[in-house]
Amino acid sequence: MNIQGQSAIVTGGGSGLGEAVARALAAGGAKVAVLDVNAANAQRVAADIAGIACICDVTNSESVTAALDAATAAHGVPRIVMNIAGIGTAKRIIGKDGSPAPLEDFERVVKINLIGTYNVARLTAARIAATEPLDDALNSGERGVMVNTASVAAFDGQVGQEAYSASKGGVVGMTLPLARDLAQWGIRVCTIAPGIFATPLLQQLPEAVQQSLAASIPFPKRLGDPGEFASMALEIVRNGHLNGEVIRLDGALRMAPR
Repeated sequence: MNIQGQSAIVTGGGSGLGEAVARALAAGGAKVAVLDVNAANAQRVAADIAGIACICDVTNSESVTAALDAATAAHGVPRIVMNIAGIGTAKRIIGKDGSPAPLEDFERVVKINLIGTYNVARLTAARIAATEPLDDALNSGERGVMVNTASVAAFDGQVGQEAYSASKGGVVGMTLPLARDLAQWGIRVCTIAPGIFATPLLQQLPEAVQQSLAASIPFPKRLGDPGEFASMALEIVRNGHLNGEVIRLDGALRMAPR
């Protein structure tokens, strides 16, 4: 798909990987709606890229619908959907005091990372399916592209990552079924599974910890740059034969148990 002039939404677009993707899409000529629960962050990024900011809780259908209504009114039906919103927490299933982990913590991670991703996917897909196909000789009948975000933790989660790994494993698991389900409407679906990236959250860790994490990556021995994630996301949009695929973006990292 040619990015120029297309309407796009980016969930979690107010910071980190989402912000990098929103900026890259705008640089490529897309009309971008920045969706985030943090209004100030969304507005900051949107102002920089001449987009619009939408406060959005991906787990709430009314909130997502309102954001899509705003994006559609401003830019047209979003043909490019970047599902990046998510949280990451670690908690052992049995605490140091012998008590079981609170079920609510597990539920919250799964609700945001997995159910939130599906919620945005279903609501955007219905709108894209009602549009006319794009004029593209190579991808005749294409209407839209959806990029979801998993993690290498879906494959080799560490101690205490039960909730996070389960949520991201769910995103991996539904990628191919989504692509198959939406093929009849010309909507492609892929997922990126990033390794350790230099996001604002990770950069809050002590420098020694960051260096230790970087050293665990075979090559290049550094944290991933959010711009590299954005580059991959945009390549998925541009490359019409990428569909139903989960792409690890991790410098050959395979995480140790802890």
